[in-house]
Amino acid sequence: MAFNINNTLTFLNEINKRLLRIDEAAADTPYAEGKWTRKMMLGHLIDSAANNHLRFVNGQFSEDLVFHGYDHTSWVSVQNYSARSWHDLVEFWFKYNVHLFHVVVNMPEIKKNRKFDDHNFHEICWKKVPAESPATLGYLIEDYYGHMVHHLDQIFS
Repeated sequence: MAFNINNTLTFLNEINKRLLRIDEAAADTPYAEGKWTRKMMLGHLIDSAANNHLRFVNGQFSEDLVFHGYDHTSWVSVQNYSARSWHDLVEFWFKYNVHLFHVVVNMPEIKKNRKFDDHNFHEICWKKVPAESPATLGYLIEDYYGHMVHHLDQIFS
């Protein structure tokens, strides 16, 4: 599955439709043996959206790009996504990501492209940035969407 920031709303709408075609039984089934259920994986993507929402906003007025990480396994566990309906999870994921896209398109390019030497992208990003290399909010945005596509591919497998 390919992602292009310029087609984000189209992408999100298409994924939303595909997710809604997954029935409750399939959503409660692990996407692979010994792995999370599709509900848990989508819950993880909701948690990622929540954490990155703060990063996308706060990073626009910070003097560094050092953000709190989070224990994704604990987050998924304590929120008990398995007890939620698939439809509700899909709707929440979709609306949250439409809002994040709104945040991203309203972010000035100067904020997206400002380079920071002080960051922890070597710890929090899906595709790590070496600690000694500069990082940008634009990179964090791309990493967020790359991480999302990776896990959506797993959900649809």
